[in-house]
Amino acid sequence: MAKSSNPESPLIPEPPKSILLTRLTARGDVVFSSPMVRALHRKYPNARISWLGESHTVGLIEHHPELHRVFNWDRGRWKVLLGDGKLPTLLREISQLVRGLREEKFDVVIDMQGLVRSGIMAVLSGARTRIVMRPKEGSHFFAHSVVDRHRNQGDPQEICSHYRFLAGELGLSTEDFRMEVPLTREDRSFAEGLIHEHGLESGYAVAIPHTTRPQKHWIEDRWATLMDRLHEDLGLSTVILGGSTDLEADERIRGQASAKVVSVVGKTTLRQASALIEKASLVIGVDTGLTHIGIAFDRPTVGLYGSNVPYTETFTDRARILIHWLDCVPCKGNPTCDGDFTCLRLITVDEVMEATRDLLAEPAGLT
Repeated sequence: MAKSSNPESPLIPEPPKSILLTRLTARGDVVFSSPMVRALHRKYPNARISWLGESHTVGLIEHHPELHRVFNWDRGRWKVLLGDGKLPTLLREISQLVRGLREEKFDVVIDMQGLVRSGIMAVLSGARTRIVMRPKEGSHFFAHSVVDRHRNQGDPQEICSHYRFLAGELGLSTEDFRMEVPLTREDRSFAEGLIHEHGLESGYAVAIPHTTRPQKHWIEDRWATLMDRLHEDLGLSTVILGGSTDLEADERIRGQASAKVVSVVGKTTLRQASALIEKASLVIGVDTGLTHIGIAFDRPTVGLYGSNVPYTETFTDRARILIHWLDCVPCKGNPTCDGDFTCLRLITVDEVMEATRDLLAEPAGLT
């Protein structure tokens, strides 16, 4: 099994005609890994580059102009079919996905996740060369070559650091390593319609209070106070984003706010939410994919981090990351505070407002 960082001994056999990138889950990491598409295209302009993702993340990448094909693995549906005993249907859908992958005759698959299931999909793709980034579960057993991101010689707190390191190990240029969330005309039309419907043409803030883990959440009543302050001090109404599982928390937050708040929680696709971020004057959010999209679109963005710190360096003056570095930060999903989440509790509304004013004082602030 190869573990090479020598550009004279490339892991990718040249010249590849067809390349598959896999990043199945974690919306934020789909955004972080998106520069790999353009980096591969620059080095191999004649190669067909495809992407394999799961249904809840693939929408963030499927319209990338330099992707030849996008494979949508609806793993949730497969679990339902298995649970309902619909084995013929399940086997037919598995066969369809595998057949579609094999049709592309992949020379290389680059597993950017390192899970057992992503390793299995790499094998099922039929690719002659399988490369995995830092196996987490044992996916190295399915790979020919492993890139261990812990050997990253750069700053691991830089945004996209692990994927930039992977690109370098594969002999790709890491200049202009920009995150991308390709949107459609319909996505942008949705955002424009909502802005017009609610009279937000003069500007608005996007709030992203929700994510999958409670230890990443900021205090609910502070969100309400913050929205009131944004309206009183800056004249910005707030649009709240989130998924269908966030409806109860969204109702509690809005119930405490006095200022105008527009909630589209549970009412948008990922790309529609992204289109609202693209047009926002300001983005404030916890550690979740939509907050990272604010940085991808170079919108003024304030990130509220604590239990997990995906990055501190964003390579832009239009983002501020707020963290209180306690001894237990980051706890990476294993909090020791008995549910107090002290790291996030220490972030005050005044601190967020100060970061916001600092951001919007930049020459390109309210655009």
